[in-house]
Amino acid sequence: MKKILLLVFLSCIIVRAQEKWSTKKAVITFEASVPFFEPIQATNKTVSCLLNVKKSSIAFVVNIKDFRFERSLMERHFNENYLESRKYPRAVFKGSIENFELTTLNSTAVLYMIVGTITIHGKSKKIVVPGSFTKTGKVVELKTSFDLLTDDFDISIPFLVKDKIAKNVHVNLNARLE
Repeated sequence: MKKILLLVFLSCIIVRAQEKWSTKKAVITFEASVPFFEPIQATNKTVSCLLNVKKSSIAFVVNIKDFRFERSLMERHFNENYLESRKYPRAVFKGSIENFELTTLNSTAVLYMIVGTITIHGKSKKIVVPGSFTKTGKVVELKTSFDLLTDDFDISIPFLVKDKIAKNVHVNLNARLE
């Protein structure tokens, strides 16, 4: 009897573990460069992500202070003047993956639409982005690329540098979920 209960318990853990995939090491890069001026790029390698297969839901939490720039002065301006990371320490995305089926994933990328709400700088916006999913062994990988507008999140760019920073910010995300 004890063996049967142990097997049932272990199988429940395995099934439950397969319903939720997560990481704390997803990578987001963004670029807000303008031609002929210094590149504006940053990377954050400590993004948290949770994929709930049963609900076809996905969520990301990004600590703003974890973005790294090539120049420390850019990083300081980004945190103090643009994103105000003391006041708004996190960006959050919560959404769902349309018609998501984990069982169809393999090493060949499958494109799904991800629909949800992104909150940055205290402002929320509904977005729809394409996501490329693969599954290899015990890893589900998501790659996506999309654009965001600074005006949608009330991110002010000072007049003196407005021609040097793009209002259209290109974002890349890569998450390896286990």
